[in-house]
Amino acid sequence: MRSCLFFLFALALGSTPIEAVTAGSIEVAEPVVTEHRVRIQGNNIRYRAVAGDTLLKNDAGEPIATIYSTAYFRTDVRDQEQRPITFVFNGGPGSSSVWLHLGLYGPKKVLVPSDAENPGAAPYEFKDNPHSLLDLTDLVFIDPVGTGYSRAVGAGKNSDFWGVRQDAQSLAEFIRLFVTEHNRWNAPKYLAGESYGTARVGALLRELQEGWGSMTINGVHLISSIVDFRTTRTSPGNDLPYVFYLPTYAATAWYHDALPNRPEALEPFLDEAREFATSELHVALLRGSRISDTDYASVVERMAYFTGLSETYIRQSNLRVQPHRFFRELLRDRDQVVGRLDSRFIGLESEHVNERPVADPSGYGIDGAYTAAINYHLRNNLNVQRTDEYHILSGRVFSGWDWSAPPGQQQGYHNLAPHFATAQQRNKDFRIFIANGYYDAATPFFATEHSFNNNGIDPSRVEMKYYEAGHMMYIHHPSLAQLAFDLRAFYQN
Repeated sequence: MRSCLFFLFALALGSTPIEAVTAGSIEVAEPVVTEHRVRIQGNNIRYRAVAGDTLLKNDAGEPIATIYSTAYFRTDVRDQEQRPITFVFNGGPGSSSVWLHLGLYGPKKVLVPSDAENPGAAPYEFKDNPHSLLDLTDLVFIDPVGTGYSRAVGAGKNSDFWGVRQDAQSLAEFIRLFVTEHNRWNAPKYLAGESYGTARVGALLRELQEGWGSMTINGVHLISSIVDFRTTRTSPGNDLPYVFYLPTYAATAWYHDALPNRPEALEPFLDEAREFATSELHVALLRGSRISDTDYASVVERMAYFTGLSETYIRQSNLRVQPHRFFRELLRDRDQVVGRLDSRFIGLESEHVNERPVADPSGYGIDGAYTAAINYHLRNNLNVQRTDEYHILSGRVFSGWDWSAPPGQQQGYHNLAPHFATAQQRNKDFRIFIANGYYDAATPFFATEHSFNNNGIDPSRVEMKYYEAGHMMYIHHPSLAQLAFDLRAFYQN
């Protein structure tokens, strides 16, 4: 599905009446525009917020979707048409852009405890973000169809947008229309995604840069990356995830002091875990039942050293410890579970014999704070007076996602990494920034290292950074400061 033609911003009515525009049977409204100030990196910044919907039409001119976005434009600068602009989205699939919007990039942020404690109930601390990137780049936070306020309309239906290729096509069209509307074709352009959003970046690079009439991209930010799904899908016959998760297991066990002989320093321990995972463990998994009893026993012993799990449990798992089992087993003797998105988080549950945690404590630990923050921010700071629900994370989108392989690719795991290589080959200025959390057990850092050290990608144009936090590493205050510093260096290079 390639939608084209018409661009409109639209938003439900604000506190004062605004003129509605009718497009077919779909009534849309003018965007809500507000003026603001913020202090970033010690400097006072003036900016304009534009909150509204982009109306997409199909080739027949029929409305098919509205994609909601919140854009911030710095206004106290010259040559705005050549100022960098960054398009930001999260992942899921099925997530709105709230996490990167109010956690890292935007001019406002919600604060949750840095040490992975549950923040409890409202009120939450919501304040100006001194680490925002708005002083260096304009920002556009995009909610794909089915998230935020975005939805299929008119002749459109959800299945038109819920899929790897379909999603990328609709967002590529949004970006083209936005760039045209705001006269930014000659501006440096960046894409920033988190989690599945990094796979979306790969798919968008194909839609935007490959072929005639392309839009060149200066660089991308990949926060907690997953671009080759073979590296994390623990389906029968795919042993790679057990290799790539091992260093994350080691980091988690180290953090919770669950190792029989805990090393003093984390990073040398992780280097040791990487080496074991790619040599002894990988070979053992490859050999299967052909491995000798002596070698098998040696690998079991070393896995216990790195993971904190008992040798008996590792044997019973046949060296293949699935992530959800690790989250439940590591601290079972303490009657605790560890988080998936951020394994620093601890959860308490009523029963202690389950195979997996009932819920992710690092998910429900921050969900309430971000949900309250985005609804407060839209209404009180941006004057967005909508009564329909802002969808933070949609299970309907996730369960309805089309994972079918694109033409020419064997049915199976999606691998978007080659699109980054193609972007480098066809654009000499294209650069890649990658942020990894050591305690991210959703998109393990070792899998990311593998993806970007293969697939024809030039490592000299890849900046790989690490933080002692989880999937949303920016909730950890020291990691937020360092990540913002690293991103600034990336822009200013």
